[in-house]
Amino acid sequence: MQELSHHFTEDPPGDLTVDLENVTYLDDFGTLVLVELRKLTVKGHGEFNLENAGKKIREMLMFLNFDSLFQKVSFEKKRRQGIFVRLGEKTFDIVLDLKYAVSFVGAITLSLGYHLAHPRALRKEDTLDYMQKTGVDGLPIVALISFLMGLIMAFMSSVQLEQFGANIYVASLVSLAMTRELGPIMTAIIVAGRSGSAFAAEIGTMKISEEVDALYTMGFDPVGFLVIPKLIAALIMVPILTLFSDIFAIAGGLLVGVFMLDLTVGAYVAQTINTLSIFDVFWGVLKSGVFALLITWVGCLRGFQVSGGAASVGQATTSAVVSSLFLIILFDSVFSVILRYTG
Repeated sequence: MQELSHHFTEDPPGDLTVDLENVTYLDDFGTLVLVELRKLTVKGHGEFNLENAGKKIREMLMFLNFDSLFQKVSFEKKRRQGIFVRLGEKTFDIVLDLKYAVSFVGAITLSLGYHLAHPRALRKEDTLDYMQKTGVDGLPIVALISFLMGLIMAFMSSVQLEQFGANIYVASLVSLAMTRELGPIMTAIIVAGRSGSAFAAEIGTMKISEEVDALYTMGFDPVGFLVIPKLIAALIMVPILTLFSDIFAIAGGLLVGVFMLDLTVGAYVAQTINTLSIFDVFWGVLKSGVFALLITWVGCLRGFQVSGGAASVGQATTSAVVSSLFLIILFDSVFSVILRYTG
């Protein structure tokens, strides 16, 4: 190939015609020779032609886009859309997403009603499996974070309360803060990060591998088959995790109270019991149930919205976590307003 290039450089042929009448097979090297010949001819401002090419030869050259190899390609700068066009497109995307979300709520409601009327239709083994993944497997991290939260709150509040000799009220602060606010919210955030993202990734992967379409084809309801077991598992396990979160947070505060504030275990526990009421515990459990609904709904919704390839699954997983966290904070604010004006 170097000799050919050297020969053509010293003695440019001008126009060049290659006759392929007797050529029955063209391999990669032969194609490369033709490409180099055409390149050298075009470089010398000559015209390159092929004659009498057989059918297989033509198919090979067409497959390699031989005719367009040396054409100049012009790249036009893409015109940037105006701000109003982009704003309109984004508005339409939000409206369509909201429409799909509302319809998905309806589908879940209908499927849940059907399963309540026909309990045997529930996939019990899958429900138990999701209960273990959501609740049992998530208990260690919930317990650790709640324990540390209780310990931190007790330590920080003791710095101020100790100045007024009100060490005993550390127990009241930790117990009320955890049962009403921090317990449900921290548990929901952990579940959203662990289980909500897993729900979106699982359904999204099934969507791009056409397993969801296969369920439609076989006559199964994908919402009842995939969503309801996850929803029931979350509704059962998230409130239970919240109760464990409260207990471990109180234990963290107890550790600070006993070893740093010279309180006895009996005094700390008695103050906690006197401070808390059944309503406080019930309020936290109620909030955690609502958070469980939101986490499951958003996670499964984002999973069903996946289209394309693996990158879409990652985007859906991220969107599920972010949307869940936003809705958790939003609904917690609503609960706080309700408690303020009804409590």
